[in-house]
Amino acid sequence: MKKNQNTVASYKRAIYSGTFDPITVGHMDIIKRALNIFDEVVIAVAISESKKPMFDLDKRVEFVKAATKDLEGVIIKPFDTLLVSLATSLEINTIIRGLRAVSDFEFELQMGYANSSINSKIETVYLMPTLENAFVSSTIVREIIKFEGKFEHLVPKEIIKCM
Repeated sequence: MKKNQNTVASYKRAIYSGTFDPITVGHMDIIKRALNIFDEVVIAVAISESKKPMFDLDKRVEFVKAATKDLEGVIIKPFDTLLVSLATSLEINTIIRGLRAVSDFEFELQMGYANSSINSKIETVYLMPTLENAFVSSTIVREIIKFEGKFEHLVPKEIIKCM
């Protein structure tokens, strides 16, 4: 447990979810930013069969573990429930969401309101990646992989070995 400047014990936890199909440098940017704010960040890897992921759940969890192995305060947890249910069961009341562009905002705002309607103690914190990572998404990476293009600069170097 960390102590703040007033020596009052505090322990701040948040949850960051996604399919991470695969985890990207943009995801890592958000995770590192979240770790500057929170003591612990649970990375919740969604099974998300409806999205038809390129990589199976075990492989995606392996990617996230490899990419975050040197980051203190990260816990990886696969899940197949509502995110708000997982957060509640883990006694976490802060959800981290990344916003790359204005187009992300409307969907993320609706999700934040929906989560809050299910559990009014849930807060959503929106973080932006750096400008250099603003265009990076798993969808773009999958498309580049599919057509055998150069993608290595868009994913953490630790997962290239796993791929």
